Amino acid sequence: MNTFKKVIDFLNRMKDIDIWGDKWEGISDKEREQIDSATTQNPYGLIGLMLGASAFIFGPTYGFIPVIALLFCIVTFFTFDKEKEDNPWPFYLGIVFSLIGLSMFMTGQEHVLIF
Repeated sequence: MNTFKKVIDFLNRMKDIDIWGDKWEGISDKEREQIDSATTQNPYGLIGLMLGASAFIFGPTYGFIPVIALLFCIVTFFTFDKEKEDNPWPFYLGIVFSLIGLSMFMTGQEHVLIF
């Protein structure tokens, strides 16, 4: 459990990293306070949604993709902050798509895609 908390703390710190270094350039303190008070989207939820969609698309053929997507969505769901972030649904949809892809893999079903 202690390791799990360390992983979640690490992921929460990674959400606030400014990669390019110019995020706050040219912004006044009042504008910065207003930006900080606005609700945002959790980046791990969006990644989980994309992984879940790929698990749904490719999961019936490759069974490891839904497992990885499901684990990612469940672990990163604990990084969701109800006060700062406004939408947990990408996590839920990622989990559902992963479960559908995993169940299709286990039952041997396949869906026909347009490609």
